[in-house]
Amino acid sequence: MAAILIEYMAPIMFGALVLFLLLGYPAAFSLGAVGLIFALIGIELGLFVPDFLQALPERVYGVMNNDTLLAIPFFTFMGLVLERSGMAEDLLDTIGQLFGTVRGGLAYAVIFVGALLAATTGVVAASVISMGLISLPIMLRYGYDRRVASGVIAASGTLAQIIPPSLVLIVMADQLGRSVGDMYEGAFIPGIVLAGLYAGYIFLVTIFYPKATPGLPLEAVGFREADNSRGLTSLAVLAVASGLFGWMVMRTSKTHGADFVVLSMFFSILFAFAVAVVNWLTSRFIGFRFLSHIAQQTTFVMVPPLFLIFLVLGTIFIGVATPTEGGAMGACGALILGAIKRRLTWDLVRQAIESTAKLSAFVVFILIGARVFSLTFYGVSGHIWVEHLLTSLPGGQTGFLIFVNAFVFVLAFFLDFFELAFIIIPLLGPAAEKLGIDLIWFGVILGVNMQTSFMHPPFGFALFYLRSVAPKESYIDRITGKRMDPVTTGQIYWGAVPFVVIQVIMVMLVIMFPAMVMHYKGAASTVDPDTIRIEMPQVDIPQIEFK
Repeated sequence: MAAILIEYMAPIMFGALVLFLLLGYPAAFSLGAVGLIFALIGIELGLFVPDFLQALPERVYGVMNNDTLLAIPFFTFMGLVLERSGMAEDLLDTIGQLFGTVRGGLAYAVIFVGALLAATTGVVAASVISMGLISLPIMLRYGYDRRVASGVIAASGTLAQIIPPSLVLIVMADQLGRSVGDMYEGAFIPGIVLAGLYAGYIFLVTIFYPKATPGLPLEAVGFREADNSRGLTSLAVLAVASGLFGWMVMRTSKTHGADFVVLSMFFSILFAFAVAVVNWLTSRFIGFRFLSHIAQQTTFVMVPPLFLIFLVLGTIFIGVATPTEGGAMGACGALILGAIKRRLTWDLVRQAIESTAKLSAFVVFILIGARVFSLTFYGVSGHIWVEHLLTSLPGGQTGFLIFVNAFVFVLAFFLDFFELAFIIIPLLGPAAEKLGIDLIWFGVILGVNMQTSFMHPPFGFALFYLRSVAPKESYIDRITGKRMDPVTTGQIYWGAVPFVVIQVIMVMLVIMFPAMVMHYKGAASTVDPDTIRIEMPQVDIPQIEFK
């Protein structure tokens, strides 16, 4: 027995951890307990040097002293304040009216708002619960299939885990030892593409199953003009003009990739906001209006979150602020927006602070437990065992990526993101780096993969969040007065399955097209180092005569 333990200490230790987690013990305590128990066993067998444990206090202090992790409470607080100040409700109401009569319009609105909330909140729970409370009753009222409605709400909420300023990406960057700013910039385009794939799926549903995603009836759509038109032409002209203005301003700049997109967006929203303000002033004092009601309403509703996106992501991308500083500015911006909307109360701030403290403590305790586990795991040469196992896989980089993603996908059925990030990522990172894989690209691939942990039936947290707000019993709709059937747990689970498949497709796309991520490195230098010549001017040195 002792010989088996000595030979296979590392895999036995990892298997014991998985067993503890599957039995339902808290992740932080499971990590710490397994680490200490196997440290004692290793000392008895002569595999583990007791001096390793002397490094434990310094490793725990390193967790507390980590400036990168300070961004987590800032972004969490920002998201909770925005969610409670009604920004999600305003966005869903306005964008829902905008897309309403289009078949599948409410689903498109949920995806669009989900992407906006992801870029401002970064918190899955806030996004899923907000959209579940606001959009699900409307979708059910007008005949949406319950599986489609629940699936698109849960999936759109999980966009907060891949679109910056995601908490997932902060932890991923910390565990891989890379810049959070680079991780944000690398994940920006894949996050937008994933939202586009969600919209593409809804488009296919509207074609092949039109009854599953009906458009709103005309009487349910507001924002009418005096001639009873919807005023969409005015909105389209404003959108095109704003986009062209932002593009023209940035065309001569040297920015690229996500920097170009975010800065172009900033100048576009400044232009649109200025036009909307002038329209409001002229209509109020002169009685002349050149924008439609829907154009002005959409502008005023979308400018605050878009400005907040620039305040956070724009300052990080252009190098003005670190992620922690960007999070602090975002938290202040959320408080200011809440105050402008006159929805900022002491009770709201207190609830946001309490929830932020709980989540931050949860993350820190898991990380401390992970430090204890990794100390023992490294002490018994477990990292060498993992590295040899992964680097010896057939197929080189491709075989490694296929195996790792399949492994993480299976584990995501049972473990949540934080458990995966703190346990698995530190073991995979060194092997990936040894194979020559860019760790930012690798982190984004795993980030998209781990996003499925929120959607996997039956343990996906996004499904739990939606289940908590979806009707469990039949009810009377307050608008139509009709009795509505409840949303079953099975319908929520089946609704999530197509979006899990889409996320797997997205993982494959990021692997096949690494340029979606690698743009974070910027334009490569065109200078050939072999052609560089350093010429020194001829200097006449006077002779010195010694006597």
